Amino acid sequence: MTGPESPQTIPDGPDSAEADQVESLPGTGASAIEVEPAPAGPVAEPAVVAAPGQTPEPQIHEDPTAAAFFDLDNTVIQGASLFYLAKGLYRRDFFPTRVILKGLWLQAYFRLIGREKARHIEDVRNVTLGFIAGRLVSEVEAVGQEIYEESIASRIWPGTRAIAQEHLDVGQQVWLVTAAPVELAGVIAARLGLTGAVGTTAEHVDGVYTGRLKGELLHGPAKAEAVRSLAREHGLDPARCFAYSDSYNDLPMLSLVGHPCAINPDGRLRSHAEENDWQIRDYRTGRKAVRLGLFGAGATGAAAGAVAAGLAVRRALRN
Repeated sequence: MTGPESPQTIPDGPDSAEADQVESLPGTGASAIEVEPAPAGPVAEPAVVAAPGQTPEPQIHEDPTAAAFFDLDNTVIQGASLFYLAKGLYRRDFFPTRVILKGLWLQAYFRLIGREKARHIEDVRNVTLGFIAGRLVSEVEAVGQEIYEESIASRIWPGTRAIAQEHLDVGQQVWLVTAAPVELAGVIAARLGLTGAVGTTAEHVDGVYTGRLKGELLHGPAKAEAVRSLAREHGLDPARCFAYSDSYNDLPMLSLVGHPCAINPDGRLRSHAEENDWQIRDYRTGRKAVRLGLFGAGATGAAAGAVAAGLAVRRALRN
């Protein structure tokens, strides 16, 4: 895989390039998709709300050893990409309603932090993979393209998109790094004209998903390992790189690079960023910040909470 040779421009329509190929990242359970350059299109100016008293923002300039790594959910897009994927698959009869009642998969996905019990992570793996077991990879990728248009394109944060464009304009690589399936992450990266995406890898044989993962869900420390591997593959210097996330769970990735930035941060990340003089960018209104904060908190393992989450998701999927 190689990085872009010239500045790219983020497109704003359905004609952007599709993901080229998936390659395993050495030493990790993650996979990376590098995408082809996409047609030019307009980019909205960011509506930045910066924390008061911050140090000057690091300058983004041409540097072949620097790249930018973006978390996806609530950083690049509003909400959870896996929810939009599940909603789209549900509408296309990929799985029955009773699957939604398990609820725990969504709850665990929103959480995915160190305090989650191992069995919760196992539940989210099993239920999520059940969506696509036995399905063709090409079929799911095609649906991913449709879901992007239906549910994701309108939920891109303009401010984050503009930051990504700044990196592209000076010739830097820009990668999504997410726990979302790598195929969906690749669709989003292609539509945004980014260099590529690193995501969780579902096993497939002869073009058919087996219902098992290759490696683990890409979250927490696993994201930092994936970034390290990507940096080695592309000759990047982490100390000169940038990382952007909304979640305290991504502290390992943010701490790995020389220029971390908290975007739409949860409470714990905001506190950490303020204590360490990190850049903070918040594109949410007050009401939206509260709502997304609740999505990030969720309940922690209570059976009643899981059922309530399942019922709430069921209602949402019908809309």
